[in-house]
Amino acid sequence: MFRSASTASTTVRRGRSRCRGAGVLALCASGAAVLALVAPSAWAAPSGPGAQAASARPTPQVYEPPAGTQADSGHTAERRHTGPEIHRFLAWFYGTHGPDRRQREHFVSDLLKRKQARHPDRDVILCAQNTPRNIEVGPVTTAQSAGFGWAPVTAYWADGTASTSTAYVALDSHPIELHDVVCAQ
Repeated sequence: MFRSASTASTTVRRGRSRCRGAGVLALCASGAAVLALVAPSAWAAPSGPGAQAASARPTPQVYEPPAGTQADSGHTAERRHTGPEIHRFLAWFYGTHGPDRRQREHFVSDLLKRKQARHPDRDVILCAQNTPRNIEVGPVTTAQSAGFGWAPVTAYWADGTASTSTAYVALDSHPIELHDVVCAQ
């Protein structure tokens, strides 16, 4: 019945290490639960002051519509267009002086075609009556919840003036197309 001092000391140490082991396990379990709640995309997200600035710069590329895009109009999209894809499309679509007849026929929504039919005296895509000297497409903003991406489009005219409109693209349009244009007042 009587224990020696060393035996009692050993028993107390074992009890403490079991408590510490249980505490460490509880801490690890709570950490794992928190990690399970965090979105996987946040695990590998770049951080630091330059991470956001580097991803905001558009990559200059020429948009070429995929082969057979006219035939694929019934294709259901599994993914949505990204900001860089929309920027490449708009830069290709508008070019230097505006879209040609083929682009207007195949890469413009029915909504915008009806809008043009209601306003035959002006070009609703360029928000003008003349051909611009140059066109620039600004940065694209996308709203996943709204399903649209948009960018400012600035047209420079022969008289030295400039006008800006906003071009909208539906994120799930396949093939990608200009959905609507809002002219600045």
